[in-house]
Amino acid sequence: MTIWDGLIWGGTALTALGLAALCWCIMTAARAKGLKDDEAMRQIMRRVVAVNMAALAGSVFGLMFVILGIILGK
Repeated sequence: MTIWDGLIWGGTALTALGLAALCWCIMTAARAKGLKDDEAMRQIMRRVVAVNMAALAGSVFGLMFVILGIILGK
């Protein structure tokens, strides 16, 4: 296993982690939609937005690592 293979697998793991966090965001936002208390929903959505941005960034970086590993590993 070369360093490029490690970069590909590490990027894959980071992308999968980001995808799992995005699924968490979807489920949490769907549950918050049913809340009657507006302030409680706002607090939940603030946390969801922060996690959503981090998950998207992680997925993007993971995919970049995968592409770099494929290109540089040839």
